[in-house]
Amino acid sequence: MPRFLLQSTPDLRSKSLVLIKIWSLIIVFNLTFIAGTSPYLMKWNEGFILLGTQFAGGVFLGIALLQFLGDSNECFEKLSSRDYPFAFMLAISGYLLTMLADCLCVYVYRKRKSREAAAQQRKTTTNIASSSTGTSRSLIQVVDYELDHYVDPTFFSTSSFGDSILLIVMLSFHSVYEGITIGIAGTSSKAWRALWVVSLHKIFAAIAMGIALLRTLPDHPLVSCAAYSFVFAISTPIGVAIGIVIDSTVQGAVADWIYGIFIGISSGVFLYVSVNHLVSKGYSPQSKVSVDTPLHKFLAVLVGVAVIAIIMIWES
Repeated sequence: MPRFLLQSTPDLRSKSLVLIKIWSLIIVFNLTFIAGTSPYLMKWNEGFILLGTQFAGGVFLGIALLQFLGDSNECFEKLSSRDYPFAFMLAISGYLLTMLADCLCVYVYRKRKSREAAAQQRKTTTNIASSSTGTSRSLIQVVDYELDHYVDPTFFSTSSFGDSILLIVMLSFHSVYEGITIGIAGTSSKAWRALWVVSLHKIFAAIAMGIALLRTLPDHPLVSCAAYSFVFAISTPIGVAIGIVIDSTVQGAVADWIYGIFIGISSGVFLYVSVNHLVSKGYSPQSKVSVDTPLHKFLAVLVGVAVIAIIMIWES
């Protein structure tokens, strides 16, 4: 059973615990922002990023199943006499919520691409119509009619930027929840552990995002990297702040219920991020690297899980 439930209930409003969470907020923001802008300033080894992402996937997998799910399950065993797998139900809910956020992200991305394709088609059609000799008036009228159904290109740039921000926000959904796990931590050791686990994921994700931005946004790369990195970096501190507010307003059994619910959902979120983002998709290097093999990826994930397993054994 979680240590904070077996022993006396910790003071969630203690200055030392709140101070640790505030430091966590500052640390995770700065690490993510620096990592996101670093590809503009230095060249990262893609093999290191690839294996680091897989290692982070193993760490997330271990923390989701070995700590979060176990803590949530035993928390509900203490709080409820009903023989119902609350923790597992919440884990599935967290998994599906994150999956839904991904679906929305894909929808916005495809919608943006369709608009860009329409703008390109408009430009091509206009060039053909203006350069053709002997074009009949009826053909020009048809082209003009079709052009009226496309969005003006000047709207595109603004819309694309807004959609891009929306994409980053939705991709940061699980980052907010990761921050909440830090904010609702009942002890300083749990808060520090959640901090380094979340920071590990955020650093590699931010580096990969920064590299992708340099590839796709050649104009003003530093401004673009800084803007997107800020949005991505601020998501986890927002979650930490939410967790601090929750812990500062409730105590006792209510706090235990909130902890059990949030940590149960977080186990599903971490599981989804691990399996679907970090392990299966991972990082795709631009050039061929020697460690881009199934065996190397498996070993990196195994080491990540082993690290969490050893930490759990040591703490117990």
